[in-house]
Amino acid sequence: MNKATDSKTLAWILNDLNDEQRKAVIHLDGPLLILAGAGSGKTRVLTYRIAHIIASGKAEPGQILAMTFTNKAAGEMRERVHQLTPESVSTMWVGTFHSLFARLLRREAERLGYSSSFTIYDSDDQQTLIKLIQQDMQVSTQQYPPKLIAYSISRAKNALMSPADFQKSAQSPVDEIVARIFPEYNRRLRQNNAMDFDDLLIKPLELFQLYPLIKEYYQDRFRFILVDEYQDTNRAQYLVLKELADKYKNICVVGDDDQSIYRWRGAELRNILEFERDYSNCAKYRLEQNYRSTPAILGLAHSVVINNTQRHAKKLWTAKKDGELVTLLSVYDAHEEARVIVDKISSEFRSGDRRFGDFAILYRINAQSRVLEEGLRLEGIPYIIVGGIKFYERKEIKDVLAYLRVLVNPADNVSLKRIINYPTRGLGDSTLQKVEKFAREKQQSLFISLEMVHEISGLPTKTVERLRNFVELIKRYRQLIGAVSPYELASTLVDELGIFREFKQEGTIDSASRSENVRELLDAVHEFSLTHQDASLDSYLQQVSLVTDIDHWDDRANAVTLMTLHAAKGLEFAVVFITGLEDGLFPLSRSLENPHDLEEERRLFYVGATRAKDKLYLLWAKNRKRFGETRSYKSRFLKEIDLQFVESQESYRLQRAHLDQTKINWSGEEMPAYEDFSQEYPDFTPGLRVRHEKFGKGTILKVEASTGGTKLVVLFDHGGPKRLVLPYAKLEIL
Repeated sequence: MNKATDSKTLAWILNDLNDEQRKAVIHLDGPLLILAGAGSGKTRVLTYRIAHIIASGKAEPGQILAMTFTNKAAGEMRERVHQLTPESVSTMWVGTFHSLFARLLRREAERLGYSSSFTIYDSDDQQTLIKLIQQDMQVSTQQYPPKLIAYSISRAKNALMSPADFQKSAQSPVDEIVARIFPEYNRRLRQNNAMDFDDLLIKPLELFQLYPLIKEYYQDRFRFILVDEYQDTNRAQYLVLKELADKYKNICVVGDDDQSIYRWRGAELRNILEFERDYSNCAKYRLEQNYRSTPAILGLAHSVVINNTQRHAKKLWTAKKDGELVTLLSVYDAHEEARVIVDKISSEFRSGDRRFGDFAILYRINAQSRVLEEGLRLEGIPYIIVGGIKFYERKEIKDVLAYLRVLVNPADNVSLKRIINYPTRGLGDSTLQKVEKFAREKQQSLFISLEMVHEISGLPTKTVERLRNFVELIKRYRQLIGAVSPYELASTLVDELGIFREFKQEGTIDSASRSENVRELLDAVHEFSLTHQDASLDSYLQQVSLVTDIDHWDDRANAVTLMTLHAAKGLEFAVVFITGLEDGLFPLSRSLENPHDLEEERRLFYVGATRAKDKLYLLWAKNRKRFGETRSYKSRFLKEIDLQFVESQESYRLQRAHLDQTKINWSGEEMPAYEDFSQEYPDFTPGLRVRHEKFGKGTILKVEASTGGTKLVVLFDHGGPKRLVLPYAKLEIL
């Protein structure tokens, strides 16, 4: 690029920014903290900053590392940079932490004892592996659910705790079980040539500690590092970034402490609060001009989040002068909450002012969506749920992907066990047990043992022949890897397996749907083959393993979006409804015990409110049945709101109830009293430590919803397991 082009490009880049954005973009050398409020144009600043680094000659595209929190954001960033600079950006490393570190680890895998074709295990694979370990160790999967074990191991890994560290800190019977399983889980991951999501973050640290020259290579490779959503980084991410930036200190982090909402997932707010302490010569800029929301929405959100003590001082403002007040709606119960929302959406849609895609309904826990869905269905309003049953978690999809994973990585025992008798080959459990026993004795993978099937005693001749046919099938398709496109390989394999034929023979609506899902998967492989240079089966499987809910969300669809407040992070809608604003639900009951948790809930409210561009509705129900109780109370966050930004409305049924209390007859179904513990830190969850006045201290093993009230199975330290019913159990959370 010549100097004339340089100066022209630089001028064009800088003219499209406000004053504070421009300062952040042109400050190229040294550590930089950009506090970017909601809707303040942080993506623009990041992309323009990258373009400015390239245009000014400070670095080549291949010397830039840009970290995002979703694949969707990474794709948008790459495309925007490409539009801003005539230079090719194909060599620039842009992506999520997991995808970029997976890319790095594939290059260096052999140094850590893995092959470059290692499999990435998702949560379902993790739980399958843990269940197998529990069976071998004779640990009850009912008493100690694999999901609970996986959650505990993940938390430990994110905190950079080794199995030995975890063993030393174990405080409960559940911890003792986790401490037994943890080292064996790590051993089998390595044996299967597999890593879980947490490994993708902590293995680079292990690599840098073992090989200082490798660390220095990547420090030189990435002269400039940019990190989006820095407030949501965990300990492992913080440390690996610190290692990479240690030589040149050209690290720019962008984030907003007011939007840190993943503490339950291991994120550490201190990373952004203490960035200036980590880098003493750090420059800092605040992006406070909001380009998204109305003054009322911003004023209301600020009046709540300002009650937090752990935050940088800042206040969003907008050049907009008009806009509606925020509507605070009190309703009778969850069913009326849904009806009111549906009425509002229908009214605006019929007036021609809005399309269905302009609306989002946000809730604190997934259980709230059922009643909302019913209301939308009754009115015939199309909707999309973000975070429902994920496409890649459907059985038929995981079956096909398991075949592809075994082709790439035959050492993957979890995937191999999934497909060895699919489609049915007449192989029973006893056959697999004999193969597994042989593999353990030989200390080798199941696939290698299958190649030696003639040496396994006790197998009938027909069984040996079926296993040999299976091995030959895998070997034959392994030879095609690299010789044909991923799509040709996958589609031919699916045809040979007879999967579509099997679905057709079943002849049910469900089998037809599963058949369409497999066809959609093949379409996705085909699209990947066409759109990715040097597309390989290995790279496709890596992309699939790192897909998130938001990556699948189609913002062009003309349908109302339903999602949890956590899932809404980074998105925006013309009209937003925040539901269930009652103490105990939002904020969750557990957060009331811990000031740090309560501040996070308040930040979550701030995130939800600032998703709205034009109109925000806040709803709370005076009668929502949870934990066996019907009466609910207005969220404390609603009491913190500056009333100058609000107009209050009361639903028709609630007005009638006030007129005649004797006619109240709440007949709504009870909302499930709990939320899956792996999501969003709910009240009573497996793994939670509690105290009972009679039985003493214990650990919750299981949560069950029932008409008589929520039932808990609690393993008490000195009394064994007990089944208790809320709210009568009167448990104290420790």
